[in-house]
Order: sequence, then structure tokens, then C-alpha cells
Amino acid sequence: MEQKTVPQIAELLRDAPKNWGKWGPDDEVGSLNYLTHAEVLRGVQAVRSGKTFTLQIQMAHPEGDPVWPGRMQACRMNVMDKGHWMCGKGPLFPGLAQYADDMMIMYLQGSTQYDALGHVWHDDQLWNGYDAQSTIGGLSKASVLPIAERGIVGRGVLVDIARHRGKAVLDPGETFTHRDLLDAADAQDVKIEKRDILLIRTGWIGSFYQRDKAEFYKDYVEPGLTYSPELVEWFKDMEIPNLVTDTMANEVTIDPASGAALLLHNALMRNLGVTLTEIAQLDPLAADCADDGQWSFLYAAAPLKIVNGSGAPVNPVVIK
Repeated sequence: MEQKTVPQIAELLRDAPKNWGKWGPDDEVGSLNYLTHAEVLRGVQAVRSGKTFTLQIQMAHPEGDPVWPGRMQACRMNVMDKGHWMCGKGPLFPGLAQYADDMMIMYLQGSTQYDALGHVWHDDQLWNGYDAQSTIGGLSKASVLPIAERGIVGRGVLVDIARHRGKAVLDPGETFTHRDLLDAADAQDVKIEKRDILLIRTGWIGSFYQRDKAEFYKDYVEPGLTYSPELVEWFKDMEIPNLVTDTMANEVTIDPASGAALLLHNALMRNLGVTLTEIAQLDPLAADCADDGQWSFLYAAAPLKIVNGSGAPVNPVVIK
């Protein structure tokens, strides 16, 4: 069988739009610049009941966490607990206070997390044209730190593509486009507005906790958005600042047309500066939205302030 030649991303995106320089030569937060004070207030105006939801998955769960294949599970370990005092090795404080302490070893993108804009690139250039050599030893440009220090607050809208297709979870490799998102939003009676923070539920991460782990990871291919010039133009025209999904890569693992991996990471994040949030737990929020018919809300998030980090864990908060 003849093997398909996969074109380089630079060739596939030769004519794709860029927002480089739009916010100046030193910008490191990209399309988050769209989230002005007015956009924050628009998000506040979406609050109706005061119900709150957090979107992070649990970390270091004894039965395992969903992580990208090849990445190590988060490992939490005690370094101090009651056992130290039981064997006479605990420190003695005035008043005899005792305590527990622990530490964690993990990939910074091994939980619900924000990508730095410099996390993925092609053709030796990151977001805003920064040289890819700036990633050596840590991201000195377009790291997660400027995103973390800025924070992300605005009107969020959830599109439940799995529910729209009558499924608990999309199939491996199942794709959808921005037109599918618009159809699903219309069925939900919600409008995706300019500068909305866009949340998309596929059911994928939620299914991790319901399935055999070996089966979940077998021939690993996620469902997700698939690249097209029209989709990229839509994101650009809509000035979407932040894409949040319940998958590990926010896009189908391998683009079915070209065979390239991480094509939308390059088209949306590298070129347009759209911030990507991955591995979100959206099932409880989606169930509540389906129950009360409210699919828009205030979204607020701030990843950890990791200096030179390519990403950082986050626990986003939704207020309805």
C-alpha cells in the first residue's frame, strides 16, 4: 500500500491569516487582548442564578488521570504526616502542633490546563513571529506567565456537540466544523457572539472515568474540530479569545484531509493568538445547561504563574 505523503504545516497554512503585530511587537497574550473591560462586563451580565461550576479534572486520582499518551501521570506523595510522629521522627513545636505536607510531580499540561502561545509552532517561528530558539531551556517569549498574570474573564458560551448528535461521547476521530457548532448552538437557542470564550463539549474526557483505561488509550485518536480555511477565518472574524474543550488537544488528533498533526494549534494559536484550554470537565456544566436552558455565563480562569512555562494547570470557574 502506498504511504500518503503528509505536507508540511508551513505549506498547508501558507495563505492562512495571522494576527502577528496586531497588538505590538512584544505581545505575548494574543487574542486575549479582545477581553476588554466591556467584555468582562458582558460576561457579568450573563449571570442569572449565581450557580457556580469548576471545570478542572481531579489531579493524582488513585485510579489515574487522563493525560496525553506518553506523558506521566501526576504523582502526589506525602513528605510529612502522622506517621512521622508515631515513629518519633516528627519535629516538636511549642504547643505540640503537628501537620501534614506533600508534594507533586507532574507535567504542567498533565491536567486541565492552558497552553502558552509559544507551546506549538512550525517553520521556526512562534506566536507573533518570535524565534523558536527562544524556547530553549524554557519559553523566554510567549510563555504561560503573561496569560496567568493577565487572567481570562468574559462571556462564555457552551456548545454541546455530543448532545446535539444524540451521543454521550463522540467517537474516536469524529470531527466537526464551525458550521456544526453554529447548528448546535441554534438548537440550544443560544447565539455565539463576537469575543465569546467558546467551550465545546464532546464527552471525551468525561468518558475516561467510565471506560477501561486500556480501551480509552488504544490506537489513541481524539474527536475534535477539523481544519479548514473557512473555520480559521470564522475564528478570526469572531475574534474568539479562548477555546476550551474536554479533549487533550482541542482538535482531532490527525487532520483527516492532510494527515498533519496539530494543524489547528498552528492556525489558531500560533497564527491568531487564540488561547487553548484543554482537558476540561464539562459534563456537569452541560447537564445543568440542558436542564435550565442557559448556555451562556461568566467564565473566569487564571492558570498558575509558571515562569517560562509552556503551559500551566488551571481550575476555571463558571458562574451562571
